[in-house]
Amino acid sequence: MEPVIVAAKRTPFGKYGGIFKHLEPEMLLNPLYEYLLNEHSDALENLSEVVLGNVVGNGGNIARKSLLEAKLSKHIPGVTIDRQCGSGLEAVTYACRMIQANAGEIYIAGGVESTSRSPWKIKRPQSVYESDVPNFFERASFAPDGEDPSMIEAAENVAQVYQVSREAQDEFAYSSHQKTIAAIEQGHISHEILPVKVRNEWIDRDESIKPRLNLKTLSRLKPLIKDGTVTVGNSCMKNDGAVLLLIMSKEKAVSLGYHEGLEFVDSVVKGVDPNILGIGPVPAIEQLLKKRDLSINQIDGIEFNEAFSSQVLASKEMLNIPDDKFNIYGGALAIGHPYSASGAQLITRLFHMKHIDTSIATMGIGGGMGHAALFKRWNGSH
Repeated sequence: MEPVIVAAKRTPFGKYGGIFKHLEPEMLLNPLYEYLLNEHSDALENLSEVVLGNVVGNGGNIARKSLLEAKLSKHIPGVTIDRQCGSGLEAVTYACRMIQANAGEIYIAGGVESTSRSPWKIKRPQSVYESDVPNFFERASFAPDGEDPSMIEAAENVAQVYQVSREAQDEFAYSSHQKTIAAIEQGHISHEILPVKVRNEWIDRDESIKPRLNLKTLSRLKPLIKDGTVTVGNSCMKNDGAVLLLIMSKEKAVSLGYHEGLEFVDSVVKGVDPNILGIGPVPAIEQLLKKRDLSINQIDGIEFNEAFSSQVLASKEMLNIPDDKFNIYGGALAIGHPYSASGAQLITRLFHMKHIDTSIATMGIGGGMGHAALFKRWNGSH
């Protein structure tokens, strides 16, 4: 069976400690479930499963917990996937693969992240009798010692290895904000966002966007590593947000009256040196294009997660991606990066860019991986 996405929405993305700081992940998802229940109730009557990406939550299978919180049928199973910041993209491709395998016909897939509500992590002592002060840590290891740089170190490594200048990184970050602001003013981004009510206020815009940002301000920011080039200005922010997509087989979509959407074609995941993890999308896209006998010039639009300017610029140059096909409405440097939600957001944006026919969503992933997924516009026929 051939999978198609027939609905896709996301919350606005809030800053770490910002507008959504009090909302647990399941509560971030609730408005999206409510939207699907209201607008696509017939499809949800025969839902096969909910598949969600989540990285820094409390564990315990947020997919299952959230669907129960949203009052979906208790008979619907849920599974939570962790491929670090590629988890949302992985969740969508997982659901699509399940449809291709004829394991089910209708899925909800996406991702959710609340960096604000992320629990503290404490390393367990080697002996139960130790009484030393607990050792707190921010994240689990993605690779063995010596091959597990921080995200900032990895971004700096890419900048040094591929000679991406500080000026180029700042210019790209500025461009991302400018593209995003223009897209908002032209009404392009509003289609993907479901407004969320928080304490009697409707939130309908991403919190991280900086309309007054300029190159002079960016140039004054200090590097995050001494003598480096990566700054808070040319890096993404930590964010809170959620994304849900409704995916089904073409046959089921036609029978339920859907007449347009985004068809999943194929996807590839590749590994790279964890020290330069940001270039993961390069081998993933290269293999995906080779597998489908396509060239980069045959792709109409590419949505690339902007974790750091350095990795985006290095990957873009290696892949020879034209400017007019790349992150047309800006990206994570402007709207933020709620880890597991980001990959699903890339697909949601492509879903609503109805002038784009053939497209790719891609992520560089912690631990040294790249994921690329290929889509094409669906017009409602078999």
